[in-house]
Amino acid sequence: MTVSPIASPRILAGIDIGTLTCRLLIAELSPSGGLQELRSDRRILRLGQGVDRDRLLRADAMERVVDTLKEWRQVIDAYHVEASAVVATSAVRDAKNREEFLGLVRREAGFHVEIISGEEEARRTMLGIRSGLPPGMTDLLALDIGGGSTEFILDQPGRPTMARSIDIGVVRLSERILHGDPPTAGEVQEARDWVRRETVAAVADMPRPPGLTFVGTAGTITALAAMAQQLPTYEPARIHNYRLTLETVKGLEAQLLSKSKAQREGLPGLERGREEVIAAGAVILRTVMETLEKRECLVSDLGLREGVLIDLAKRITQR
Repeated sequence: MTVSPIASPRILAGIDIGTLTCRLLIAELSPSGGLQELRSDRRILRLGQGVDRDRLLRADAMERVVDTLKEWRQVIDAYHVEASAVVATSAVRDAKNREEFLGLVRREAGFHVEIISGEEEARRTMLGIRSGLPPGMTDLLALDIGGGSTEFILDQPGRPTMARSIDIGVVRLSERILHGDPPTAGEVQEARDWVRRETVAAVADMPRPPGLTFVGTAGTITALAAMAQQLPTYEPARIHNYRLTLETVKGLEAQLLSKSKAQREGLPGLERGREEVIAAGAVILRTVMETLEKRECLVSDLGLREGVLIDLAKRITQR
């Protein structure tokens, strides 16, 4: 990851409070402008559980997140961080009691949380993705599958970034449609139809020039890349820039949809806590790839968490 050159090393922290997962990254900025990771963590906490139905953050979900943020506050303080940025996405955007949650985080963990729009989430996600791409990548169409929403990001050098956000994510899709365990064929078809309609509408005004690279980021896609390789433990170096083919995605989707949540536990490469929503994620990815006629997805292990830190680095160096 690189940002504009700065005068002296600084240590920064970024936190992404997602609908399904919360992520922490602490990094040092070198004088050359590089970001060197010092500490990272991620927890599947399901803050957005039930938000699609009730438009409310549940007390137990808020407690899980606040407890984690209190723990991370101690970690951040131990690194003598100069500045930090904490962002929240779909679940907090949609919740009617978001002010209660923000106040709780402020009082208990000492963080001021910025609720970012789907478009701003996409912009910072692209910062993270761009920081870790192989050389020579120019025109990109990125897909960020989250818990409550999915972002499409078109990024072409010399042109304004185009971002479109749809209110479909793995938690929302699971809670709204995929009720069966495993899901029924009718539920899967209903889910596909919904994802296809929203995808077509989202990208309708996006140009798709020849040579456009399709990139995927966030937990669903990295989990599928880990499953494709049957990794016993998460290995970022083997997941980052892995090429996930449509045929592989179809095979993984079929495997996941044939199993109950309990049967998915312990599958090689599948992170514990993701067994309830990974089938929904596979349905989203397969349907998007088929709708966009993409045969391959380049996997990025970098995304919003890294983009939050890069954006923070740029802002503090401009002071």
